[in-house]
Amino acid sequence: MNVSVVLFTSDLRLHDHPALRAAGDGNGQVVPLFVRDRAVDAAGFAVPNRLAFLADCLGDLDAGLRERGGRLIVRSGDLVEQMCRVVTQVDADEVHMASEFSTYAHHREERLRQSLEAQGCRLHVHDTVTTVVAPGGVTPSASDHFAVFTPYFRQWSRQHLRGVLGAPRAVRVPQGVDSEALPSRADLQNLSRGLVPGGESAGRERLSAWLRSGVAAYEDRHDDLAGDATSRLSPHLHFGTLSPVEIVHRARRAGGPGAEAFVRQVAWRDFHRQVLAARRDAARADYRTRHDGWRSGREAEAEVAAWKEGRTGYPVIDAAMRQLRHEGWMHNRARLLTASFLTKTLYVDWRVGARHFLDLLVDGDVANNQLNWQWVAGTGTDTRPNRVLNPILQAKRYDPDGAYVRRWVPELAGVAGPAVHEPWKLSGLDRAAVDYPDPIVDLAAGLNRFREARESHRGE
Repeated sequence: MNVSVVLFTSDLRLHDHPALRAAGDGNGQVVPLFVRDRAVDAAGFAVPNRLAFLADCLGDLDAGLRERGGRLIVRSGDLVEQMCRVVTQVDADEVHMASEFSTYAHHREERLRQSLEAQGCRLHVHDTVTTVVAPGGVTPSASDHFAVFTPYFRQWSRQHLRGVLGAPRAVRVPQGVDSEALPSRADLQNLSRGLVPGGESAGRERLSAWLRSGVAAYEDRHDDLAGDATSRLSPHLHFGTLSPVEIVHRARRAGGPGAEAFVRQVAWRDFHRQVLAARRDAARADYRTRHDGWRSGREAEAEVAAWKEGRTGYPVIDAAMRQLRHEGWMHNRARLLTASFLTKTLYVDWRVGARHFLDLLVDGDVANNQLNWQWVAGTGTDTRPNRVLNPILQAKRYDPDGAYVRRWVPELAGVAGPAVHEPWKLSGLDRAAVDYPDPIVDLAAGLNRFREARESHRGE
């Protein structure tokens, strides 16, 4: 009897899973395998919020497999070594996995292919498991990737999407395959208190609710900070508990301007992946250098600490940073504002902010996180690299009555209306009633410093 292994990585679901479908075709047995790769942990993945969400995902995946007569096999260690041991143990003929794009994933795939071939086992790598269009699936005529989103999106939108696959009805796992115990979020500490549950079941429920009652208003409300009108599906996309192909199919069926705007955001995710697949060093180096002389030293370190703690004196920035710490998530508009404040107003290296986000974000994704930070810092794909987002003007536009700020900055709960965005302008009596810091930087001074720095390096 043929035996196949399905390696789960960032595709922790049963629905619309091409690798799982291919492995389960016919009458053979399947080993659903997840390896807790120590090298990935060492690279910065093993932070409490993502480990907790991962534990939920693995538990839900195992439950779904058991409903179908199977179970999830969990191992820890070097992924290639663990895979080879499983292949030997069950005498597997082939291994199926989703394609990935990072430098580490690329090298790991090559190691795995060589090791499996030495054992007489075939490796099948499947595209469009974690993306709608695979990196390299659309390219411009004169380059290996698109550096600007709009022309990429035009071609992306014309691509034929594969059909959505159903979950398997049955999964037959060979007897005697040993597995570690499933991890549990109960074993973890220092979690964000507002961290949501993970897993395919939770993701599918959220997607259905979003398409039923949220997506129609998305075009008009996606920047509304207090309204919280985004899908919040990013953690499920990151861990692959939802299929991006299925999401696009279902959103297009829903139709309307809101669905179109939402699909565009899914395309941004693919855009960043094709950039990183072509320029793998962009995870740590400037995609387009501006020769920045980023600030460092004690003063900059103190300002970074205030930024992380949500004590900058700019209420919308502080609200966003406190939301991040409490939920392990942040509204997308708030991500842009906090990143602009750090890189443009404080003129601090984007990598400092990107690392802090990765330490807390449950959807902490190398491609999206690093390349969005670079976009805001002006070292990435933004065609206006010197744009600066004014936190006061942005707050008045996207949080006009201050509800978002008052939600996350309780010191200012008693300040009515848009005055909450400029508490230093309160009268002496009102000012004394709140325990809130003065701004750590003057916006005009920060803007001038940034412009002078960029101007001094123009043409280098």
